[in-house]
Amino acid sequence: MSKSPKLPLPPSLKFSLLTRPSTLAIIVLMKPLSPRQISIIKAIVEEYTTTGEAVGSDTLDKKYNLGISPATIRNEMVRLEDIGYLKQPHTSAGRVPTPVALKLYISELMKEDTLPVTEEVSVKERIWDHRQKIDTLLREATHVLSEKTNNIGFATTSDGAVYSAGYANLLTLPEFFDIDVTRQVLSIIESHAALEAIFGRVLDTQPLHIILGDEFGNEFLYPCAMAYLDFRAGNINGHLGVIGPARLNYPYVMPMLRHMSNLLDEISASWS
Repeated sequence: MSKSPKLPLPPSLKFSLLTRPSTLAIIVLMKPLSPRQISIIKAIVEEYTTTGEAVGSDTLDKKYNLGISPATIRNEMVRLEDIGYLKQPHTSAGRVPTPVALKLYISELMKEDTLPVTEEVSVKERIWDHRQKIDTLLREATHVLSEKTNNIGFATTSDGAVYSAGYANLLTLPEFFDIDVTRQVLSIIESHAALEAIFGRVLDTQPLHIILGDEFGNEFLYPCAMAYLDFRAGNINGHLGVIGPARLNYPYVMPMLRHMSNLLDEISASWS
């Protein structure tokens, strides 16, 4: 029987390279993945993103039509755990994706949503009336982001201002039932210095950055993710994004952030 072809990890992943070497080192040293393993990772990430619960082989067999037996799925999940793509919570027989698996999914396996024109227009209408002042513009932008993504929306500017909205969204997410996790998120999101320290760890030149797990440099933030972009409005530089659980709805969050970025570009162009 011929062996399944191996799919090497892509040489240029479209996400942030950080000064903290752990995730990057794991990615570089990963063994090549088979198409079957890739399919399992994709299915587990999508199921986990939806439910927030560890994913078992029976669920994958019933819902994702992988074309292999539950026993084979279980064996592959064990292998993927051994090489760092999955982990097993203490309280479950299922598996959850690691930050490495999530970044592989975001960069190579995910299909971004196409925002409906009606939604793009409604977002523009929400912030357009606030276009004359950067302060009110960013304040409204964070409110819109928090409402649209059901996470915390935030923005920072080069003059030290921080804007945020959506704290109540965390109360519905099981990742934040841990008071230590929630305390750390709330502490960081109100501190310009703490946010800038996180942004300063990013080395890439991509306009949209994803930070996951130990890339935060804080053990309590391991269950979290931050998606943000850089912007320039007039003579002000800044960052605009969301922070929430590692299982952010990336297919929706990323195009929404890009739409916001385009709106900020359009609005700031009218200032000159």
